[in-house]
Amino acid sequence: MKTVLLLVHDDPGQEARLQAALDLTRALGGRLRCVDVTPVITFAGDYDGAAQGLILAEERKVEAANRLALETRLAHEQTPWDWVDVTGEMARCLMREAGLADLIVVNCKRDRLFDVEPRGVVSEVVIEARCPVVAVPDNVRGIDVTGPVVIAWDGSSSVMATLRAATPLLRLASEVGLVTVGDPEGVPAEAAAVYLSRHDIHAALQPLTAKGAKPDAQILEACAAAGAGYCLMGAYGHGRRREELFGGVTRRMLDAAQLPLLLGR
Repeated sequence: MKTVLLLVHDDPGQEARLQAALDLTRALGGRLRCVDVTPVITFAGDYDGAAQGLILAEERKVEAANRLALETRLAHEQTPWDWVDVTGEMARCLMREAGLADLIVVNCKRDRLFDVEPRGVVSEVVIEARCPVVAVPDNVRGIDVTGPVVIAWDGSSSVMATLRAATPLLRLASEVGLVTVGDPEGVPAEAAAVYLSRHDIHAALQPLTAKGAKPDAQILEACAAAGAGYCLMGAYGHGRRREELFGGVTRRMLDAAQLPLLLGR
């Protein structure tokens, strides 16, 4: 894991993304790739594109100032980095740059119906990316990759794929807990522990009894109790559309998390 892709945009979540991406890049001895996205906003009735053109010109001024400020900061970081400016829809722009990325850093900001905030891209990015995605709450500063880590194990193909891809990062953790709620379907947590042991990662099994609280609430409680630096989990195991319609662990975790989430499919 050497290439960390960072969504750059002047918004309330940028500092959280930046700090987490820098921590990850330094810990992995990698390179930070900054993708500075200027979104294109369309309006009903703007038939000649005049309003869109004015807003786009203003957005470009804002992003130019943002780039200058961040490049000044990055010049003082002991982290190699490069920069690309792109214009378009946030998720699409990220995906065009993500083919050779090992990690993608965004916010825990889901795209919701009628929500026009352009940084709400985590759901789409997780679905389409071929590497793990780190989703950071806006109020979190940095990610502790050398502290305890909680793996929310449900035996699904998505959590297995995420665990395999994130093994180099898990190797840096002081403790790894495999948390299960009730009786997970699919591959048992014991098999995951054996797999990790072959990579010199000694994970502790932490089975939780299914009770009145939903699994996501129990997982977040386990994260808080462990003082976890982040939580690794598979995303949208029942499909994004179904989770959006009926609720699901991924959706609720993204909404409630107070620590970074390492997600994958």
